Amino acid sequence: MNDEVLQAADAVVAAFGEGRLDDYFAAFAPDATFVFHTTSERLNSTAEYRALWDRWVAEDGFRVLACVSTDRLVQLLGETAVFTHLVKTTVSTTAGEETTHERETIVFRRQTPGHWLAVHEHLSAAPGTSMETER
Repeated sequence: MNDEVLQAADAVVAAFGEGRLDDYFAAFAPDATFVFHTTSERLNSTAEYRALWDRWVAEDGFRVLACVSTDRLVQLLGETAVFTHLVKTTVSTTAGEETTHERETIVFRRQTPGHWLAVHEHLSAAPGTSMETER
């Protein structure tokens, strides 16, 4: 099952990094929760996160250019799996391009054999990095 979770995580990272938003958001349960160090409060659904994303696009021209996942770990807990990794993301906004270094936890729940859906995402600045980004 480790491979199944890694495939689900790879699909999330690839969709995010390639800007395939419908695929990215479809990888999360409707009631998934999101905790980001860049937002002041928890997002309580995938719809809330999508609305925030749409606001970033409208206000800042936000677009993901690339995403690289390293230092990956899967912990299986029955029908639940915890995936942790380091993430290097390059985005473009009206201010220009920037690259962030973060660590992320995604909790997956098995829906059916072979199919895992993300139910929680937590993103924080990677250890040893500041809140500043590369430019």
